[in-house]
Amino acid sequence: MGGWRTHDGQHSDRQPIKRSKEEKQRLLQRLKDDLAATKPTVALSLRQALAKRIADLEAELLSER
Repeated sequence: MGGWRTHDGQHSDRQPIKRSKEEKQRLLQRLKDDLAATKPTVALSLRQALAKRIADLEAELLSER
């Protein structure tokens, strides 16, 4: 049953997705928009997870300069 989730030539789920700087910037903007659009009823842990991902992406983009 090993490898049943992957397709021919696809990397393992454990491999990080390599994104270009432009893709990272688009993802960062989308995450910021999603966070701004969250309603107060959304779980605090979900908002914190979004905020952490945003901070991680911002730090990653700063380190690429």
